[in-house]
Amino acid sequence: MSTPAKTYDVLISEVGPRDGLQSVKATMSTDDKFKWIDALVAAGLREIEVCSFVPPKLLPQMADAAEVVRHALTHPGVTIMALVPNLRGAEAALKSGVHKITIPCSASEAHSLANVRKSRKDMVEEVRAIVRLRDEIASGVKIEAGLSTAFGCTIQGAVTDDDVVWMAEQVVAAGVDEAGLSDTTGMANPAQVRRLFNKVRAAIGDKTGAAHMHNTRGLGLANCLAAYDVGVRTFDSSLGGLGGCPYAPGASGNVVTEDLVFMFEAMGITTGVDLEKLIAARAPLMAGLPGEPVYGMTPLAGLPKGWAQAL
Repeated sequence: MSTPAKTYDVLISEVGPRDGLQSVKATMSTDDKFKWIDALVAAGLREIEVCSFVPPKLLPQMADAAEVVRHALTHPGVTIMALVPNLRGAEAALKSGVHKITIPCSASEAHSLANVRKSRKDMVEEVRAIVRLRDEIASGVKIEAGLSTAFGCTIQGAVTDDDVVWMAEQVVAAGVDEAGLSDTTGMANPAQVRRLFNKVRAAIGDKTGAAHMHNTRGLGLANCLAAYDVGVRTFDSSLGGLGGCPYAPGASGNVVTEDLVFMFEAMGITTGVDLEKLIAARAPLMAGLPGEPVYGMTPLAGLPKGWAQAL
């Protein structure tokens, strides 16, 4: 008789191997990616976004996407994700065997045109086509829409709550399994996070997905906690705070996974992630990207005296 999997209070979705690596100039070798992903799995992360399926000429850092997925899938019990910006990328991702795909759907018209070269309405139609393809060739794969620039845009400026809610309703009507909110440009504040997640949940209910926060202005953890307060239970973050958005000027600093896990665990909110092993996972990251700056207050300060994490 098999033992049922242990459940935890929140899910930490590690996006470093995708969001982090596509935002730096250097290209990590495929073998180093394998070692880094192995270390993330060893730390107890249960969902990892390992790559994006995009043309190599646009993002050479992701040229080995199918190979990386193949390796990541050797780890049982871990949800392997990939980002896809369009139908062609979705087809490649679905054929690679990923468990889940994320589609960036910007709440800002200006960012949508810069990021995926499509208007918001055209992107909704692309989502509909991706859902149809998923239903035809890989019906078990989950589809998440990440609502980019939900809290503000460096190109357009302010993004209205109504625009975000409209996009959430449209992608859910197009067939996605969930829609999360992304602070692509690091402009969010906790009051805005609570308000917007509440509005989106009122519109799409339990299809409300993850909080993807950036620490550009130092509010990443505060915004994650605000999202938790209004019912969000999945949080994207990046080991060492690696990453940003190459098509949003000035967008830097994903929430640091190590600091996010420490905050939740210190509050008694279980993540299933072993902090000591998570901090150790920085070694293969730094070895694979020598000289690239990594961030995080918890690794710098160390764990408090007497720290005992109940896993």
